Amino acid sequence: MSHQQTYRAIAFVASSVPLAQEALSVLSGKYGNAPLDQAQVIVALGGDGFMLSTLHATQTLDLPVYGMNRGTVGFLMNAYAEDDLPQRLAAAEEAVLNPLVMEAVDRAGVSHRALAINEVSLLRQGAQAARLRISVDGKQRLSELVCDGALLATPAGSTAYNYSAHGPILPIGADVLALTAMAAFRPRRWRGALLPKSATVRFDVLEPDKRPVMADADAKSVRDVISVEIRSEPAIRHRLLFDPGHGLDERLLREQFV
Repeated sequence: MSHQQTYRAIAFVASSVPLAQEALSVLSGKYGNAPLDQAQVIVALGGDGFMLSTLHATQTLDLPVYGMNRGTVGFLMNAYAEDDLPQRLAAAEEAVLNPLVMEAVDRAGVSHRALAINEVSLLRQGAQAARLRISVDGKQRLSELVCDGALLATPAGSTAYNYSAHGPILPIGADVLALTAMAAFRPRRWRGALLPKSATVRFDVLEPDKRPVMADADAKSVRDVISVEIRSEPAIRHRLLFDPGHGLDERLLREQFV
């Protein structure tokens, strides 16, 4: 979506790496650095991991976030440049992302809630493969998945861990989620599923004592889980800004032809 707005109050945030800190100093000196409670837009300097942490940290502010790559991957970031930032912000296209909500219960019966913009993943903790039962909207769909792990990814996260696990790349506007297995042993030919965005997915861990499993929601980990429920959270909206012609739709499409 085109977003022709003039942003006069810019809040800069940066990761701890020297390259990002240097950019923070330069850009703050050039454009000023507004406090978050007075800002109209946030400019995040770092890589994709820092962008995810920025989105989580500022989700209650309803401010658009424009990333500039001072990290490694930078799939969610724009190219770094010191000049013409107000013009780039005014011309930027906005993409709205809804995170996943993870409700994980551990072996002690404690419930852990976390949000994930990219994916929620379940991974074996030990040497033995995990055994998982998968239900969708209360109906059992797979009685046993023996695997190294499984994940549920959003369109924004479909080019991250999901893609590395040979899951599908999803268009950013698609109302679907990707359910992908990692190194599935049984069913040997199972390649995952595409689910409606409205679906609630539940993983039950079989033999949790013998085959312990951990759950990750972006950067938050919960060990020794016995069950994990995941759903999309439409009430939370993350607003990302991208340079024209370099938005998430184009990046997701381009990623499939390399």
